[in-house]
Amino acid sequence: MGSLGPLPPFEVLRDTKPEDNTLPAFMVSTTRGFLPRAEPIITLPDEFDVLESILQRMPIKTLDDMPGLLATFTLGETVLKELPDLTPAINKYKDNLPLMNALYRDYSFLASAYLLEPCHERFVKGEPYGLGRQTLPSVISLPISRCAELAGFKPFMEYAGSYALYNYRLEDPDKGLEYDNIRLIRAFEHGLDPKSSEAGFVLVHVDMVSNSGPLVDGVVSALEAVEKRNREVFEEGMEKVVKAMRKVNKVMDGMWQKSKPGDYTSFRTFIFGITSQSMFPHGVIYEGVSEEPMSFRGESGANDSMIPLMDNLLQINMPSTPLTTILKDFRSYRPGNHRAFLEHISLLSTTLDLKSFALATPTSRALYLLALNEVRDFRWRHWCFTREYILKKTTHPTATGGSPIVTWLPNQLGAVLKEMVGVWGTEEGEGMGPWQEEVEGVMEAAGRQKEQLEKEVEKYCKERGVA
Repeated sequence: MGSLGPLPPFEVLRDTKPEDNTLPAFMVSTTRGFLPRAEPIITLPDEFDVLESILQRMPIKTLDDMPGLLATFTLGETVLKELPDLTPAINKYKDNLPLMNALYRDYSFLASAYLLEPCHERFVKGEPYGLGRQTLPSVISLPISRCAELAGFKPFMEYAGSYALYNYRLEDPDKGLEYDNIRLIRAFEHGLDPKSSEAGFVLVHVDMVSNSGPLVDGVVSALEAVEKRNREVFEEGMEKVVKAMRKVNKVMDGMWQKSKPGDYTSFRTFIFGITSQSMFPHGVIYEGVSEEPMSFRGESGANDSMIPLMDNLLQINMPSTPLTTILKDFRSYRPGNHRAFLEHISLLSTTLDLKSFALATPTSRALYLLALNEVRDFRWRHWCFTREYILKKTTHPTATGGSPIVTWLPNQLGAVLKEMVGVWGTEEGEGMGPWQEEVEGVMEAAGRQKEQLEKEVEKYCKERGVA
């Protein structure tokens, strides 16, 4: 992908080179989008048999439908009794970057389960979470720090590298990435059962991101067209962006059937982070790594790259608030290649002034508004999930990533709605050709939604004493 002026080019893969183990597992492509270049590694080398054994016995319900270590609250003692420091084995395979990603995934599952096991035990008893374990033993902290360094992540569970996008396998490789053909590799609760709510929660996200290839392709095409001042190709690229995001939102809507609201809090315990969480008021000591406590944000869908890509492409202005500061912090919790790509899109869209180009003609403006609407739709659905899965089920004040649970999503959703109103008000949508009626309907619905969101946020803030 080219650039303008001083910006260096960015290579978006068309050939994902699935057999090349010297490349990171995650590299943006027009075919697989933000999914890993090749299907995630499932089987670890023999040197990691002890780790594999513990992980298979770990879930509350194991693959053979038996109570696991987390069901009997014996994971911590099992780790200390059985697990050696496998850092030397990691160093043996350090040049195999996809394998480093798989090991990062597995150690991050173990780290989260170990630290949060006491909180899970209290949750099961109907008690507050209390404190998690405040020290991560060296048999976990040293290996997770090493494989995270090699794979390009922080040494704690992340959305792409461990919990979601590198945590699926194909039941039948010949059938490919169809929802009914994907299974979890690791799980905390009942996720090894593909019909469970934990499996549904993770696999719906994988299914969503499986549509990101056309989204990336459309974004690249649209920006290249702006650089060449080719309006026809620009509009074709924007249409591709809108269609891809509509597929993502349609898949997202399937969460209601595949992961039940009443089940979410039971496995949510294990995906909390350290930062801004009452379970870790002073951080966590990584034994043998740092004498000072360390702190990382928890697994969060906010780490996904699709909506930040849209934000950057469309130049959506976020308000200058502490919540936006958290949003910026989340940007560091994704694969390095994804971070670089998102930064490149932001700089390129700003340098080329894609927004001004889009607003210059009625048809382009319509497509820009429809793209904004898909971002609004995504964030509105996310807010609805938060309301039904979390706000109505628990009073814990922070999300898994450490953001304030009531005001975090409305901060971003409100920014999108404001942007839509501003664009619509420039010329009130006159002369948008075949898009006229659709855009008018979109803007009418957005106005109603803005009022509904403000009322709901006010309600939950009042109930929870949030300023």
